[in-house]
Amino acid sequence: MTRLAAKDLPAWKQLAQIAAKSTYPSVAELLPDERRHERLMLATSDVLFDFSKQRITEEVLDTLLQLAEQRNWRERIEELFNGELVNTTEGRAALHTALRAPPNEQPSNQEVHRELKRLSGLAERLTDASFRGYTGKAITDIVHIGIGGSQLGPELVVAALKPAHSPFRCHFVANVDGHAIDMTLCELNPETTLFVVVSKSFATLETVKNAQTARSWMLERTGASQAIALHFVAVTNNLASAIEFGIAPHNCFAIWQWVGGRFSLWSAVGLPIILCLGIDGFQDLLAGAHAMDNHFRTAPAEANAPLLAALIGIWNYNFLGVNNHAVLPYDERLKLLPNYLQQLETESNGKSVRHDGSDVGVHTMAVLWGGVGTTGQHAFHQLLHQGTRAFTADFILAARANHEHDDHHRWLTANCFSQSQAMAQGQHADDPHQSVAGNHATNTFVLDRLDGKTLGALLAFYEHKVFCQGLIWDINSFDQWGVELGKRLANVIYEQLGGRSAILQDTSTRALIQHVSTAEGTP
Repeated sequence: MTRLAAKDLPAWKQLAQIAAKSTYPSVAELLPDERRHERLMLATSDVLFDFSKQRITEEVLDTLLQLAEQRNWRERIEELFNGELVNTTEGRAALHTALRAPPNEQPSNQEVHRELKRLSGLAERLTDASFRGYTGKAITDIVHIGIGGSQLGPELVVAALKPAHSPFRCHFVANVDGHAIDMTLCELNPETTLFVVVSKSFATLETVKNAQTARSWMLERTGASQAIALHFVAVTNNLASAIEFGIAPHNCFAIWQWVGGRFSLWSAVGLPIILCLGIDGFQDLLAGAHAMDNHFRTAPAEANAPLLAALIGIWNYNFLGVNNHAVLPYDERLKLLPNYLQQLETESNGKSVRHDGSDVGVHTMAVLWGGVGTTGQHAFHQLLHQGTRAFTADFILAARANHEHDDHHRWLTANCFSQSQAMAQGQHADDPHQSVAGNHATNTFVLDRLDGKTLGALLAFYEHKVFCQGLIWDINSFDQWGVELGKRLANVIYEQLGGRSAILQDTSTRALIQHVSTAEGTP
């Protein structure tokens, strides 16, 4: 179906006219309006979504909602949930929501629940030590080998929610840099270590190389080929390659083609989450995400948190000239959230062509980065307050802490709120070195407390925000063809570094290859 380009939609043109007004108000000028809270603060799934410090008027908000209507947002959401081929360039559905739907709500996902039952069984055997290594010892360490979507999500959740007395130590290896696997293996005992190899294709370069190194490490230290079947588990869509690697079929778990990597932590990819949090903890995560799915699917546009976040982002990126977005979690347990969202948002919506292959014609996703508060305040916040670049930010905070240091948490909360206030209002000073311009738009998301349900809801919120921005821009949020170019070029350069290819390179790359090759040959 042919759709208009975003810039040709009537509401888009109206937004451009509003943004061009020389008298458009600042954030500080908008804040005194008490009615803002009625429209721009939403509470759902034990999370408060506060958009009131955005540089957005009633007129803009109403026009943004018209923009969503002109993109038939409700119909498009149903296409997503019903498993239609929303990933148009690869001819696939994007049914990650089915991974967290109860079987009574979506009977068609019985295979999902069968796999979850198998995962639960493995976790139970590992926890009660009925699953043992080749020498009969219980497993103490889990090494998750994956990269990108198969690593960032599980590592984030484990870091955020792992209890103090978890039955296992969890390690994550992603980078093909040999230091990464070496630094992990040097701490481990092969008799008590289980490797979880996660790759949908079982051909991802980084994952396969790290898995091969782990297998060699195991064989060198055990001298027993049967140890591979007892110490390796696979999550893949390529069962044959996993078995050829040496992994027992009953230790292979499914990841389906309709699950994109960056949307996959809800599947068997989340095995480390199940092992560290227990199956009940994983179910809480799924329940929180499912609650957000229901909110997204049923809430009206004006009260739909993911849709509003997406539309406000469009306003900032396409009409107010913002080109970067900071994610600022004020919770040490969420220190990996910026890394996770970098992939989710920029790999999904860092696109320049529409579904039909034509130029998108407008800017799409901004650069996303961030860091944890309050440490970030003593690093990059100087740039945020007095630098010259336009930005927006998300502040994330838990209202209640899971520790007994009440004064610490009060200071943490005070700093979170004061930073967003300072970014909005700024300050005038007679000394220009002390003046702060302000007028930076921010969101504040307050979790009742950080647990499986609220974290699941928060991550699903961001997934749906990504989808909504993609539908406004008319881009495919579920492919990542740009990633493939560097991979293809790396294959050629790899051969040249080994002296096995005569393909000509550009002068710069050729000189770099020669320099490194010379260095490798130097004693």
